Amino acid sequence: MSKEARTLFVMPEDGIAPVADAIERAQSSLDIKMFLFTEPRLVNAVIAAHLRGVKTRVMLNPARRSGESENAETQRRLTDAGVEVKNTHPGFQVTHEKSLIVDRRLALIKSLNWAAKNFTKTRDYALLTADPQEVSEIGDCFNADWERADFDGGMNARLIWCPGNGRARIARFIDKAKRYLFLQNERYQDLTIIEHLVRAKRRGVRVHLLAPPPHSLKEKKIFEGVNGLRLMSDVGVKIHKLKGLHLHGKMLLADGKRAIVGSINLAPGSFDERRELAIEVFDDHIVKRLEHTFLQDWDHSHRIDLSDQGIIKEMESHGRQDYGSLALEPEVKTTDLDDRKPNHKKGR
Repeated sequence: MSKEARTLFVMPEDGIAPVADAIERAQSSLDIKMFLFTEPRLVNAVIAAHLRGVKTRVMLNPARRSGESENAETQRRLTDAGVEVKNTHPGFQVTHEKSLIVDRRLALIKSLNWAAKNFTKTRDYALLTADPQEVSEIGDCFNADWERADFDGGMNARLIWCPGNGRARIARFIDKAKRYLFLQNERYQDLTIIEHLVRAKRRGVRVHLLAPPPHSLKEKKIFEGVNGLRLMSDVGVKIHKLKGLHLHGKMLLADGKRAIVGSINLAPGSFDERRELAIEVFDDHIVKRLEHTFLQDWDHSHRIDLSDQGIIKEMESHGRQDYGSLALEPEVKTTDLDDRKPNHKKGR
């Protein structure tokens, strides 16, 4: 393990080993809070830790917003093995935070779920911190959620929390950028954040976004998701889609000096209704690796065509016709008859 206070892991390059190693090195306690936990190797590692005497507590999000539940089998296996398992705090629409605390001295803050695809097929990030204040704060939130108590994630907090300081901290991060901003996110839907990105571009900051293509958005999110991208594109923000990997990471990077990684999508629901966690870092080795990863991804990306015709073509090529909320103008195809000159001959 690195002697640095913080270490970055990039998926899929670094794979499952850093997470599995953290669990296997636990000596006294493990506190796990996950949105999605289905990877069998990690289930086995958690059970093994419990059986060797590590005090283990696990909180799992009970269902997606749609009602779909994917953690039931993991919850059954952990419970049958004697691990303490609870649903996440019912006061939040969804708990989207992904965190792990080891022996109350190390913590992982992640964008990735503990699912097989997040270690092999998605661009994702995990940040290991040994900073005592950061580890303690994550522990305080875990305990509060475990006991269904309140937790203050306001502006005095060290980390970035939702609900709490998330929107304000990310807006402030954007406002401080002087030369360039690089972002990776699945959602660009929050109007406050979009406004701050537009302001950044208009004051001369170079803004590059990696985003999922329109067809990947759910029907109810097309209106917010696509219009947000179009607003930013209209002022010159460069918007691309990643090739080869599914974009799941949530990352902001400014001027090669600062970065934010965590679970927060740039959407109103993430800021206001979900439990989320992210961290702002200034560590040179972390920022450099994030920038290298972003530039590598940018080189393996394509511009998203956000014109009316571009969106229609992209949606329809994936069997989607549900873009009516965007009021797009379909292309009018001329026919040979339309091209004929009008007949001005007078009738007899």
